[in-house]
Amino acid sequence: MPSLDDIPRTIWWQDGRVMLVDQSRLPLQGDLLACNTYEGVCQAIKGMAVRGAPALGVAAALGVALWATTEGADIDDIDAFLARLDEVAGEIAATRPTAVNLAWGAERMRRFAHDNADAGLSELRDLLVQEALRIRAEDEERNRAIGAHGAALIEPGSRILTHCNAGSLATAYYGTALGVIFTAHQQGKVEGVWVDETRPVLQGARLTAWELKLAGVPFKLITDNMAASIMRAGLVDAVIVGADRIAANGDVANKIGTYGLAVLAKEHGIPFYVAAPTSTVDLTLESGDDIVIEERDPREVLGVTASGVIEPDSASAQRAFDALTENGPYTVPIQKGHQMVIERKGAAYRFDGWFRVAPPNIEVYNPAFDVTPAAYVTAIVTERGVVRAPYEEALASACCGSGAIHEL
Repeated sequence: MPSLDDIPRTIWWQDGRVMLVDQSRLPLQGDLLACNTYEGVCQAIKGMAVRGAPALGVAAALGVALWATTEGADIDDIDAFLARLDEVAGEIAATRPTAVNLAWGAERMRRFAHDNADAGLSELRDLLVQEALRIRAEDEERNRAIGAHGAALIEPGSRILTHCNAGSLATAYYGTALGVIFTAHQQGKVEGVWVDETRPVLQGARLTAWELKLAGVPFKLITDNMAASIMRAGLVDAVIVGADRIAANGDVANKIGTYGLAVLAKEHGIPFYVAAPTSTVDLTLESGDDIVIEERDPREVLGVTASGVIEPDSASAQRAFDALTENGPYTVPIQKGHQMVIERKGAAYRFDGWFRVAPPNIEVYNPAFDVTPAAYVTAIVTERGVVRAPYEEALASACCGSGAIHEL
C-alpha cells in the first residue's frame, strides 16, 4: 500500500559527493546524479535536476562543502581558502536569481567559514560538511513543523488545489505545501487534491502527481486553465502553494500561474495559503516589485521534452539499438528541429528528446515566476506558525524569532 514512507529524499551527502535525484527525468526515469565538483552542483541547479526553493538552499550549502573538500583541499593558506570560498559561494548563488534560499544557503556557509577560520583548515573543512548537513536536517524539521501548522487550517473533507511542486522533491524531505497536505491527509481531513499540471515544465503533472501517488493521497490532475471552472463549480475548499521568495510586505513570488490562482480564489471566496520556511522570507525587499523574475529557455514553451527507457522486444531490435549506440549516445536525425538522443542504459536504452509544437522563428516570453500581492494571500504558513496580515510586522517577528534575518 502507498504511504508517506515512500516519498523520496531529494539531496544528500554520500562518500564525499553530493547525490541528487534527477528531477528533469522524473517520473518515467529514476536516475541519480553524483556531483563530484561544485560545478556539477551548479549545472544540476541550472538544468533543474534539483529545484524548489528549500532544496536549492540545501544544494548551495552542500555545493560549498563539496568545494571545500575537493578543490579547496589543495589550498593550504587560510586567507586564500576563504577568498576562493567567497567566489564559489557567489557562483552558486548566481545560478538562479529568484529563489532566495539559494543565496541564503550559500551565504550561511560563507559566514560560517569566516566565523570558524581559527579552527585551522583541516578542521574547518570537516566543520563545513557538518554545517551543510545541519542545514539539510533543519530543512526537514522546518517542513514537518509547517505541515503541522498548516494542517490546523484544513477542514475535514477538504478538496485542495495546489500548483507546481512544493513537495519532498522541492525540499530536503517532506515538503512545504505538500507537507501540509501530507499531514492533513494523515489526520483524515483531505477528500482529494486537484493538481495543476503547471505549464510549461509540468512540475505538477510530473512531480506532484508522482509524490501524491506514492503517498497514497487521492488526487486528480487538471490542466492549468481548468482551475477557474472547478472553483466556480464549488469543488475547491482551499488553495495551497509554496514560495520561492516572500518580500517584507507579504508579496509572494512563486511558479508562474500562481498569481492567477490567487485572483480566482479571492473571487470565489476560497482561502489562499502559502507554505514556506522563514528562510524564504527576504526582509531586505520592501515589496514583490523588487523581486528579480527569472526568464528561462524559450524551448520550454516552443516544444515538449520527453524521456524514457526503450526495452527491445526482439533480438533483431536489440541488435539494431546496439549498432546505433556502439560508439556512444546516438543522435537521431529528425527534421523540423526535433531532437532525440539514445544511449545504452544497462540492458536497455534511454532516450531524451525535445519535440517542437510551435512554428519556427517566433518570439517567446517565458518568465518562470510571478508575484502574488499580499492582499490575495489569506495566510503564510511558516515553521514558527501561521502568519496573517499585516504582514510587515508579522513576518519580521517570525523571522527575528527564528534567527532568519539575512542581509543578502
